[in-house]
Amino acid sequence: MADNFYLEILHKDKNSGARYGILHTPHGDCEVPMFMPVGTDGAVKTLSPEEVKACGAGFILGNTYHLSLRPGEDIVAEAGGLHKFMNWNGPILTDSGGFQVFSLASKRKISEEGVEFRNHINGDKMFFSPEKVIEIEQKLGSDVMMVLDECIPYPAKYNYAKESTERTIRWAKRCLDYKTSKDQALFGIVQGGEYEDLRKMCSEELSKMPFDGYAIGGTSIGEPKEVFSKMVDYSLTSLPEDKPRYIMGIGSLDFIFEGIEKGCDMFDCVLPTRLARHGALMTSHGRINIRDAQYKEDFTPLDSECDCYTCTHYTKAYLHHLYISDESFGKRLLSIHNVRFLIHLMEGAREAIKEDRFTEYKEEVLNKYHSEKGF
Repeated sequence: MADNFYLEILHKDKNSGARYGILHTPHGDCEVPMFMPVGTDGAVKTLSPEEVKACGAGFILGNTYHLSLRPGEDIVAEAGGLHKFMNWNGPILTDSGGFQVFSLASKRKISEEGVEFRNHINGDKMFFSPEKVIEIEQKLGSDVMMVLDECIPYPAKYNYAKESTERTIRWAKRCLDYKTSKDQALFGIVQGGEYEDLRKMCSEELSKMPFDGYAIGGTSIGEPKEVFSKMVDYSLTSLPEDKPRYIMGIGSLDFIFEGIEKGCDMFDCVLPTRLARHGALMTSHGRINIRDAQYKEDFTPLDSECDCYTCTHYTKAYLHHLYISDESFGKRLLSIHNVRFLIHLMEGAREAIKEDRFTEYKEEVLNKYHSEKGF
């Protein structure tokens, strides 16, 4: 168990499983439920740490696989850890590289010992074991470390999913046994594909281990919403209520609100900044694309209900101009909006939970969001 890391649940919505609380960490306290921007290489794309903070972010995510390649964990450690290296004074969560095991499927070989693969930069052979991942994450100095797991593709045959899930459980135990840092939390990750018995088995086995929190992995990789919902339900069956629950890699409003309603606390995705770089914006009345010619002479704010720097200072016409002109400032402004938009909705969700009206809040937001453009 990590020192100075725990979840304080302050209120549970009377009409759903949603809960409001404070996640206490060595680098500050964060309200949950929360959305966490992704800074894969130690930076949220196009944004400074100060801009991310101004958007209301608590955590930033880094990726163990990518940071181990560039600049390397030893350089980060020499700099005083990832917080000092990237000038971020809030909490940091580092993914284990398990998703890269999934995304680099054509270049990797999985065994009981770990994963052998060729990195995407120069093709050099690499090997990640559970112990190696924890060694890297401890050098990075993140507040929350994730265990090494295998993200099972969707769909996957049952026998493959069973073998992979059982190995993920064994890897989780090895990560826990190897961890020596007392000021870094470690989360287990529930896998099991779409299969009820595998998800429940993984949830039960991980809950027997003294992790500081638990994540639900292997979702939002192409499965329909109803399958996602069942995956989350199955995964939650044995997870302790007094520990943080984190659904990995989801950025769509439908999935995030579904997770909150079921009692999950933490969410992350590259979606807001990725969309922004392609001119796509999430607004209160649905998704728009600033590239469209209709915005060329539109001198209204991007979203009149948004309080972000972009919406309070610039018009759609100017943002359209910047994007069409391929100005990097435009992508930065669009990223600020998308990140703030999701975090602002989390702030609203927390208030709704405290007032026992989360279900109504969810329906109001989604109905308005899908009323015009949709997402």
